[in-house]
Amino acid sequence: MATKRVGILTGGGDAPALNAVIRGAVRRGVTVYDYEFVGLRLGWRGLLEKLTVPLGLPEVEDILELGGTILGSSRTNPFGRNAEVEVPQCEKNFKELGLDALIASGGDDTLGVARKFSDRGLPMVGVPKTIDNDVAVTDYTFGFWTAVERVMRSVDELRTTARSHERIFIVEAMGRHAGWIAAYGGMAGGADYIFTPEQPFELDDLAWSLRRRWEAGYHYALVVVAEGAEWKGREVYQEDVAKDEFGHVYLGGIGLELSKALGKMLAPEFGRKTNDLTRHVVLSHLQRGGSPCAFDRILGTRYGAGAVDLIATKKYGYMTALKGVDVVPAEITDAVSETKMVSQDFLDLARNFFY
Repeated sequence: MATKRVGILTGGGDAPALNAVIRGAVRRGVTVYDYEFVGLRLGWRGLLEKLTVPLGLPEVEDILELGGTILGSSRTNPFGRNAEVEVPQCEKNFKELGLDALIASGGDDTLGVARKFSDRGLPMVGVPKTIDNDVAVTDYTFGFWTAVERVMRSVDELRTTARSHERIFIVEAMGRHAGWIAAYGGMAGGADYIFTPEQPFELDDLAWSLRRRWEAGYHYALVVVAEGAEWKGREVYQEDVAKDEFGHVYLGGIGLELSKALGKMLAPEFGRKTNDLTRHVVLSHLQRGGSPCAFDRILGTRYGAGAVDLIATKKYGYMTALKGVDVVPAEITDAVSETKMVSQDFLDLARNFFY
């Protein structure tokens, strides 16, 4: 039987342990199934433009601890505005490259494209990737726990400055539609208040809590807010009106606006100048860069190896998912059908630690 030729691409925002996925897939594919691999550069753009690189055991030997992705990434969407040209071109290139299957690692957008190609007959399998951890049907996506560690450490380190200068720090974390990073990172860091997209917040509620904290003798605070958190009566903040190829606006700015509003409201009460009480810190890409933590390295490795097993058993249109301690197959359609939100129970638990 002829050796299968498998393509691998990584799309969307980079995430710690993407290289672990690539390494896990190649090592299992080569050593167990004798598969041949080809890397597609820059996400779906690699298939659209036939941007390929060799991908064998030598290429994945020393990449486990590396952040980012050796294949590069982009937010290219073949099913976007030029779908009538780009979709047939991708299908043509798939055949010309001699691919028998393709592993697509990404979030809702990348997996959504994989699902559409699968519906059109191309053998696709997926690996769920997003530091936001908002992909349905899987307990965790790789990269999430590394991002949580980054938020936790940032809150830890900012606390000493907040305490020293008796200030309120607003830490803006990633989280477009779901607040997993803010909720988990904030709880792990002992944040004094957490805002997520799941539960709209009011400024008066936060101010009341901070007044209680000051009255208790703690003249500093750390507030963690997700970039997509909903402030009642206001629009979600965006840093740019432009949209990417999947129609998403670029979020950002809620940390700054919350810092200004709190300073204006509370500074006179606390005997401070308006511009001296609060500070905001935007963690931005610091959450997704750098070396992955141990959990994400292991999860990424298992996901990559599991994707190859899906190909071996011809479970196309499926992706790897974590359920409890097991990596299992899940339909890509189910994964992209809804956004996984932080539970109300967890948010209620977090509130137990606010003043």
